[in-house]
Amino acid sequence: MIRAASTHSPEVARREAEHARKVERIAAQLRGRAGGGHVSVRKRAVAHQVPKPGDLRRKDEKVDLTDLDRIIAIDPAARVCVAEPGVTYVDLVRATLKHGLVPMCVPEFKTITIGGAVSGCSIESMSFRFGGMHDTCLEYEVVTGTGEVLTCAPDGEHALVFHMMHGSFGTLGLLTKLTFRLVPAGRFVRMRYEKYSTLADYQAAIHRRFAAQDVDFMDGIVHAPDEYVLSLGQFVDEAPYVTRYDWLRVYYLSTRERTEDYLGTFDYLFRYDRGVTNPRPRTLLGRLLFGKLLGSTAWLRAAERLHFLLPHLRPTFHLDVFLPSSRVPEFMAWYDREFGFYPLWCVPYRLPRRYEWLDPRVFAGVEDDLYLDLAIYGMRPRDGRDYHRMMEVKLRHLGGVKTLISHNHYTEDEFWQTWNRPNYERVKARTDPHDVFRDLYTKTCRAAMGRPG
Repeated sequence: MIRAASTHSPEVARREAEHARKVERIAAQLRGRAGGGHVSVRKRAVAHQVPKPGDLRRKDEKVDLTDLDRIIAIDPAARVCVAEPGVTYVDLVRATLKHGLVPMCVPEFKTITIGGAVSGCSIESMSFRFGGMHDTCLEYEVVTGTGEVLTCAPDGEHALVFHMMHGSFGTLGLLTKLTFRLVPAGRFVRMRYEKYSTLADYQAAIHRRFAAQDVDFMDGIVHAPDEYVLSLGQFVDEAPYVTRYDWLRVYYLSTRERTEDYLGTFDYLFRYDRGVTNPRPRTLLGRLLFGKLLGSTAWLRAAERLHFLLPHLRPTFHLDVFLPSSRVPEFMAWYDREFGFYPLWCVPYRLPRRYEWLDPRVFAGVEDDLYLDLAIYGMRPRDGRDYHRMMEVKLRHLGGVKTLISHNHYTEDEFWQTWNRPNYERVKARTDPHDVFRDLYTKTCRAAMGRPG
């Protein structure tokens, strides 16, 4: 819990008391469960996972977290925020910008929640400096499957619980409060777009900026095998003009056309809200008529409500893969040959530590402290091959990791060669001994895919 004086106001005390009542309601529901079966959460914001037609979690008993969506305190002096997990980034950024601050990791979609960002491993263009959302957190409050309330920090009694909440997809307990760091922000972001024709030159430029740490933001777009754009952003307090990408313009296309741009800070942080490299609506006429209405939230909510219409076979490919920078050339040669789909979003990612939730075998022979997240969004399978399965096999060979928000086809043995089973089971025995929330493999590779067991 942060200790700065600004958190001791009567208003903050009132919010803390209100929060405690909410948490006790949730804990009491878990303590009072009479039967077996699994539990999933109900929250106010839409889930930012790839919707799947047969997801068994739709039939689970629900724990209602819809009211866990308040910011409890912002301490401008300490640059720390305390908030409930259902706070969306759009609301969080609006609140912190009033103090000239922003979170150190702001995912691309407005209604991603801060709890979801930790549980699902969110990243963005400050990740080359700070890592992911989890890496900016100081403390979690966690409600276990038995209704116990734990306070978890990077060090201390529940340190392993703290670190294993990252990427756990709610299977180890429910995040009910997060304390995390903020960073000073300017009013605008000046963008510069460097163009490269080879992967070697592109990676060299990324490494120069990673070593220098002389920009505030870094990501990029691989438009084609011979067309790489590195997008470099800097906070500024004045701008000769500003461009917005929330209606007719498409941001990723601008990186191909422009060498410089200025965006308001809020608009920069959510420049991809209509889609990163797969924006909707796709046509200029469609954006003219519906662009203001159809952001990521509207599309995800519609897909979830109409999940029975989603294809069971050959679904559209939406996936992030994390690779050690040194393994990217081999991966891209294989990817271009087997997938050949562009554009890709590229997000450099500083690995602050060898994460406890990854098996040590993932890091065997890897010395990189810089990884690249390569995002493949909107690829339609061209033949009968299982591209998700192909990706899983290749990543295991290269020491890479894919996000679990999409379609997963691992066998159980393969899965636990990437994710750290001893650490996971140690924490699971402490926080969810009766498997109320399912285990990570069962939830992401079986239940989400419509497979019982």
